[in-house]
Amino acid sequence: MTYSTFMVLLGTSLLGCVAGVVGCFSVLRRRALIGDVLAHAALPGLCLAYLVVGERHFASLLGGAWLAGVVGVGVISFVCRWTRTKEDAAIGIVLSTFFGFGVVLLSVIQRSAGLSGKAGLNTFIFGQAAAIVRRDVWLIAGISFAVLIVVALLYKEFKLLSFDNDFAQAQGWPVGWLDLVMMGLLTVVTVVGLPAVGVVLMAAMLIIPGAAARFWTDRLGVMLLAAGMIGMIASCVGTLVSAGYLVPTALLPTAAASGRVMGLPTGPLIVLAGAAIFLGSVMFAPGRGVVAQWWSDARLRRRTAEENLLRAMYECNEPVLPRCDDVDLGQLRLQRDWRPGWFNWALRRASARGWIELATAHARLTDAGLHEAARITRLHRLWETFLIKGAHIAPDHVDRDADSIEHFLGVTEVAALEATLAQKHVGRIGADDVPASPHAISTADTQREAGHG
Repeated sequence: MTYSTFMVLLGTSLLGCVAGVVGCFSVLRRRALIGDVLAHAALPGLCLAYLVVGERHFASLLGGAWLAGVVGVGVISFVCRWTRTKEDAAIGIVLSTFFGFGVVLLSVIQRSAGLSGKAGLNTFIFGQAAAIVRRDVWLIAGISFAVLIVVALLYKEFKLLSFDNDFAQAQGWPVGWLDLVMMGLLTVVTVVGLPAVGVVLMAAMLIIPGAAARFWTDRLGVMLLAAGMIGMIASCVGTLVSAGYLVPTALLPTAAASGRVMGLPTGPLIVLAGAAIFLGSVMFAPGRGVVAQWWSDARLRRRTAEENLLRAMYECNEPVLPRCDDVDLGQLRLQRDWRPGWFNWALRRASARGWIELATAHARLTDAGLHEAARITRLHRLWETFLIKGAHIAPDHVDRDADSIEHFLGVTEVAALEATLAQKHVGRIGADDVPASPHAISTADTQREAGHG
């Protein structure tokens, strides 16, 4: 790895880390597009700073961009507060106006001083991470360290502001000043990131890491750490791919194979790497990912089908209990409006668990199956009794509601339910007692009629 590549890698990694951390607060406060506004509003500030200084001085350009970003946010706040304009419309107005003004200033600079007079200002539109040098890295490192220190010192305040702004205001917290500090940090990070990814893509550096980290945790501290790591990893991957280090030699241009230069822009590759991490988080994050939710829903559907089958068989045998007779599968099928395939699957699953003895045309509850079926039926009827006595719902309207609740009742909920029913003077229901059904046992046909009614 060359020295220049290492400097670019170090600078983009620091930028990705701090952008991910600060961007979390924008994601949580539903202000993700503010970063886009700051990036676009910074362009005229860059141009004006160049016109004042007369050269491409990195610190001066960033100072001008920061001032322009602050002005842009201030204009949005003014428009939203003193006019009838909604925030999304104000964001669109400021974003397009400031960016258009910046493009005009770029044209003015080009015509007044020639192409060389632009001093590479147009690279701020799409970014040019390869131009980062040691001096820039030190500046990025210093700013990143300062931003992270402020976030650590105001962590508790930022946390409250992100999740319950109204409560913080009611408690007398300086919400306005805290919001100003948070926006100031976001502005600083946005401006520092412009040389690497540019005006167009800087919003992605702020939004993607925080949005991806949100899939992995519900704790803000862990989310900040995860977002920082995601931003750093995306920056490293994008930079190394741009330099040709994560690309097979066969895919490199022949002339550049020895120098391992891919020739692709670093900023867009960083954003694409972050997007890939976000997509992976959407699909595979535990708990919130698509695959995890699909698996959880599938497990719930399977358990629901098994429990519904056992309750239906219990209700068929209820008149002859404690004896268990064979239940005709055709009659059992009529007990519920089964989804295609779920009835046969539930039969096979219950048989494999030892809950039923399955034959060609009938099934019978085993002792273990009878105990499990009684437990499920008891939960169902406890909830029905609560709906009738506590919520005053008609008996013929409680069966469908109980169907959707009984599968989620745990020991704590059942104990609370029993205590509530005792207070309603229903009488104590023993732990093994199955209350009588408060309504006629419905079949699939009556369930459909009730649903249409």
